[in-house]
Amino acid sequence: MSNATASRAFANLNGSAGRQQKAVTVDGVTLNGPLSDNRDGERFLEDAFQIIMNEAVKKGTDVTEKVCDWKEPGKLREMLDLELRETGENHERLLQRCHDVAKYSVKTSHPRFFNQLFAGLDHHSLAGRFLTEALNSSQYTYEVAPVFVLMEEVVLSTLRSLIGWDSGDGIFCPGGSISNLYAMNLARYRAFPEVKQRGLWAVPRLAVFTSKECHYSVGKSASVLGVGLQNVHAVKVDERGVMIPEDLDEQIEKAKSQGSVPFLVSATSGTTILGAFDPLDKIADVCEQHKLWFHVDAAWGGSALLSKKHKHLLKGIDRADSVAWNPHKMLMAGLQSSAFLMKDSSGLLKQCHSANATYLFQQDKFYDVSYDTGDKSIQCGRKVDCLKLWLMWKATGTLGLEQRVDRAFAYTRYLVEEMKKRGSFQLVVEPQFVNLCFWYVPPSLRGEEGSEGYQEKLSKVAPTIKERMVKKGSMMVGYQPHQDKVNFFRLVVISPQITRADLDFFLDEIESLGRDL
Repeated sequence: MSNATASRAFANLNGSAGRQQKAVTVDGVTLNGPLSDNRDGERFLEDAFQIIMNEAVKKGTDVTEKVCDWKEPGKLREMLDLELRETGENHERLLQRCHDVAKYSVKTSHPRFFNQLFAGLDHHSLAGRFLTEALNSSQYTYEVAPVFVLMEEVVLSTLRSLIGWDSGDGIFCPGGSISNLYAMNLARYRAFPEVKQRGLWAVPRLAVFTSKECHYSVGKSASVLGVGLQNVHAVKVDERGVMIPEDLDEQIEKAKSQGSVPFLVSATSGTTILGAFDPLDKIADVCEQHKLWFHVDAAWGGSALLSKKHKHLLKGIDRADSVAWNPHKMLMAGLQSSAFLMKDSSGLLKQCHSANATYLFQQDKFYDVSYDTGDKSIQCGRKVDCLKLWLMWKATGTLGLEQRVDRAFAYTRYLVEEMKKRGSFQLVVEPQFVNLCFWYVPPSLRGEEGSEGYQEKLSKVAPTIKERMVKKGSMMVGYQPHQDKVNFFRLVVISPQITRADLDFFLDEIESLGRDL
């Protein structure tokens, strides 16, 4: 059957073929024709997609292009003409808008973008993101998102198997911070299920335990859930930033003696700054002894599970009750791809979060309503986050993802050895993971360690070099002070587009930009 014949058949089915429709107007609005022209929209999309391909994808990954075209906020706002008006703009003007947005945005896929815990570009994942946006579905029921409900469960099940669980539960969340909040909420619900109905009146003073190097979302979660920042106990760490289990046990006992009720321990696999991995087996022993929920924030370091060489860093993660893991980081699934994974398979996730909205989760549907997974989430509408990871995994395979992880470790080891050969770099700590933290020491400060004013002068080096590189557009890397340490760089190298030449360029460029300081 031709397309024209099919269209006529559909029109006949609806009883509208062969007769002129009478114009219908309601409140001055004519309803007969569509409000927009699909042909114009499709032409715009085709032209806009060419701009996206050229400016964001091709130039965005071209090492000869700038990482960013820096403009001061006032100037950039004026150039972009961001104000919204009553009337729309024409096709050409809108395409120029798209071009300008791409031109003045930071190119996070650039081989010399080292600023965050995500970088690089996976083209298959990007195709998954495009398709996700085009389909514009919400992942709460099988009737609305049948493909993605099935796909999400396969992806989550595969991630759980890498942890070492044969069964369990989970859901994709809008970021690792929300995954950590889920863990805290579930831990409290398991200990005090009446909190869902009665609120904070139903619980005693609670206590959370995490390391001093934990992600700040643990504190935020305690604040949001009413646990309170004062009840988040910071466990001591060693010189590498690794939690000390003996101090954890002591702090739990101390909190109990002061009338608090411990309910959650949140360990970290891959801390944000130093890249430290807490000793999970020993922490699990403490949690079992005190009957506490054991959560592992592996948002950053979880992808090491794919590597036969490096998965030992997460030894004991199978003993956790829950795990946060962000494949959009080291695996490059694209923002955002954040999985919250649970060992429990009793339905605790849904019991804790469900609201049983009857307009979505009717129990008398014509299919198995267990596939309506949306009530596991604290959200109603939920973006499809599984497709980009699934399509990338299909293209690359597990072995290909393992190669990415191993290569990131190799990048880091190469840089460490090169830094040690030069007299201008000083490691903050020997890296346990792929976080490479270091000071650049300019010629004027070498040999001055320990002298008066040295730390103050050193603290100004990283910010100055950062400003110079950003304004030049040559590369981008982050810096920060940390605990008692003055500003230092944190380099994270994970993009598979990177070559050894890019690593050598990085070291040379730091020296070039800071030589006169």
